[in-house]
Amino acid sequence: MVSEPLMSGFPPPAESRVTLANWQDPPYNRWSFQHVRELIPTQRISRGTGPWRDLPQHSASPALDDVTVYRLAGHTSSFAEVIAETWTDAVVLLHDGQIVYEQYFNAMTEETPHLLMSVTKSVVGCIAGILVEQGLLRADDQVSNYVPEIVGSGYDGATVRHLLNMRTGVAFREEYANTDAEVRVMERYMGWRPREEHDEARGMYFYLTKLGSDTDHGGPFVYRSADTDMLGWVCERAAGTRMADLISLLIWQPMGAEFEAEITCDSVGSAIHDGGMSARARDLARFGQLVLEDGYVHDASIVPERWLSEARTLDSDIRGAFAASESEAVLPGGWYRSQFWFAPGPLGDLQLCLGIHGQMVLVDRATRTVSVKLSSWPPPQDSVMLIDAIRAFVAAGRHLAGLAGSADARSVHRPIGLIEGGEHRRG
Repeated sequence: MVSEPLMSGFPPPAESRVTLANWQDPPYNRWSFQHVRELIPTQRISRGTGPWRDLPQHSASPALDDVTVYRLAGHTSSFAEVIAETWTDAVVLLHDGQIVYEQYFNAMTEETPHLLMSVTKSVVGCIAGILVEQGLLRADDQVSNYVPEIVGSGYDGATVRHLLNMRTGVAFREEYANTDAEVRVMERYMGWRPREEHDEARGMYFYLTKLGSDTDHGGPFVYRSADTDMLGWVCERAAGTRMADLISLLIWQPMGAEFEAEITCDSVGSAIHDGGMSARARDLARFGQLVLEDGYVHDASIVPERWLSEARTLDSDIRGAFAASESEAVLPGGWYRSQFWFAPGPLGDLQLCLGIHGQMVLVDRATRTVSVKLSSWPPPQDSVMLIDAIRAFVAAGRHLAGLAGSADARSVHRPIGLIEGGEHRRG
């Protein structure tokens, strides 16, 4: 039991001290997700010296707190209640590029960096798309063309596209409650947990080369964080530049970030591509707006439009891979492509960047809204909080688009994919 505020005192008493051993666990993550650099080495993602992209405040400041949300448990509540009940640290909503809602909790402010967890994956996916457009990377090349060290491992024979869509055959269990699962063992190699006596201090990339396989490449979608780490390694080799600098030069600076970001690195300086970024909520909203606007900032193309369009395009192969996965039960009718999640919504498909413990960017093209939520859920995964948050943002988007009072609003009561109970399916 923690009786004192976390990390208070000189030095903090043992019971309130956040360490490498407990920082991902409740209640310690309430502090640690805003103070990652104090626990783990990080690399700076510079915003450069140019002007940041303005996010003007909406002149009318639409009231969203009282918007009705249909909760997964079957009852209704307000938008504000969903935010309050889901361990929110920050929330920012944009409509047509303007801030319509911005709130901070748990001692966080607009200047506080927050760990993005696997939202980082979507940023890395965009880096891959830019490198493909530049001719430095080819999606159908074998991974071994860029990282010959993986020959003979589970990644041997996989293509870059397999990494992008998480359809490798690598043996990797994303079981957060199982300390022996590969996702937790890899954390010891990447410096997110204390090493054990038998671990080798050779970094995360070394661990990736030791993974085996359990099926053929190109099969069903299976969520493997290791695939993104391998993708990041491939991008670095293709560009000859480390990931922190790739993000800075190719996304953070040209999109007009207001603040610097950072990404954790292991003991040999390799970035943690699957979830190591920390950033401010407004800059995450800028990233979401970049995605909404087909990769453009004003008239400048940052992320290739055709790359983002392809990710949004549903075909039988990519849909079938998702339908055969465990994720279908949570996001029925959805798919995963180029490091983004997609799910059907009441007015059109929703594009999502998701991270454990409640990190989210939701892009709703139908209502021209971008929603950012940074959180510190006690458990890594919670489908009820996830779905309730998505429903809240969709309801807010409908309200902002002027649809909440229309006859079409009755459709919100019908089961439409994840948003209304998971009965919608795509072939």
